[in-house]
Amino acid sequence: MQELNFPKFSFRFKNSENKISIFDEIRKKFVMLQPEEWVRQHCVQFLIQNKNYPKSLINVEKELKVNDLRKRYDIVIYNPNGSICLIVECKSPKITINQNAFDQIARYNLTLNADYLMVTNGLNHYYCKMDFEAERFAFLHDLPSYKKS
Repeated sequence: MQELNFPKFSFRFKNSENKISIFDEIRKKFVMLQPEEWVRQHCVQFLIQNKNYPKSLINVEKELKVNDLRKRYDIVIYNPNGSICLIVECKSPKITINQNAFDQIARYNLTLNADYLMVTNGLNHYYCKMDFEAERFAFLHDLPSYKKS
């Protein structure tokens, strides 16, 4: 798999019938290793190991409804009170991050109301803080680390 713009992490792999799987610590199972999954697993480890978000507050690949359409988010981090702190949209490294990716995560956030957004293809990472009163977001240089409230 392609080297990504994340710190180095160690992963567990399994090879079955010439298909490689990677262990997802959050879902507690092996999942098929695809380029987007490679980015997602690096991002999860980055959030846990570098930003100190507790595993218990992280959710991966769950369904949500947006305007009666079923969608799946990549990563969501909850606040201890149950509100949503962060939504992460992961793309394959081959996908250029463009306005479509930001539109997609913005649509998800109409339902989820996260404080922060992150869009990554593993090579480029974009972080935003929501301003709900002004109905816009501001780009950040980095994502804040987890702080116990």
